[in-house]
Amino acid sequence: MKQFFFTFLFFSLCWTFARAQGGVDTIHYRKVYYWGTTGMGFPIGRTKDILSPKFSGSIGLDISLKNPMFFVSPTLYTLSFKYKQRLVDPNFEYRIEDANTNFYTLSFSGGIRKQMRLLNIYGFVGPGVGLTSEPRANVFADQKLIKMENINHLNFSSKIGAGADYKFNGFFLGLELGYLHNFRKIQDTPVNIFTVMVGLKSDITQIGDKVINVIGIDGSISGKKEKK
Repeated sequence: MKQFFFTFLFFSLCWTFARAQGGVDTIHYRKVYYWGTTGMGFPIGRTKDILSPKFSGSIGLDISLKNPMFFVSPTLYTLSFKYKQRLVDPNFEYRIEDANTNFYTLSFSGGIRKQMRLLNIYGFVGPGVGLTSEPRANVFADQKLIKMENINHLNFSSKIGAGADYKFNGFFLGLELGYLHNFRKIQDTPVNIFTVMVGLKSDITQIGDKVINVIGIDGSISGKKEKK
């Protein structure tokens, strides 16, 4: 946990420094970006008794508000883990080890960022809703058959995090660190996950303008077409 703490501390210090520098955001004004990542979710505390990390990912949007320092980011996280069943399910005769489980979480985050030339540092927080899939096994001894099935649970969550991205010619390369807490327990165990994601961000503002035009709404995201 120490390395996680110092990483967040580093971003906090960078953020404080950036706030002190001032300046105008010239990259994000009236922009919409697509943000795709790959990485891992690391269980924290007692969650490690049940889950082990596997490669995961996320896809989402970075939508600048009127003041480009602020943004909203709807993001779908698909987190995968190795799964160990500690408690007996009364509906199933056997427990499972070395299985797989998935968390599908749609997060609705709001955040604040600071541009330092081509480097951007940001922080965000927001609620989420999603689906958790837990594996179970039905054993049919007379048929020498094991039939796997998944039990799905709706859960609500919260996510907080920080990140940084650097602008290259036509895209951004970024790193994002986050903490995810599910309000629904798994096997009477709290679910706390530290996420590390690396990915690319690209400008899709023109696509957004075309969608608005097709729908028939006056104006545009980029501001190139004003409302009548």
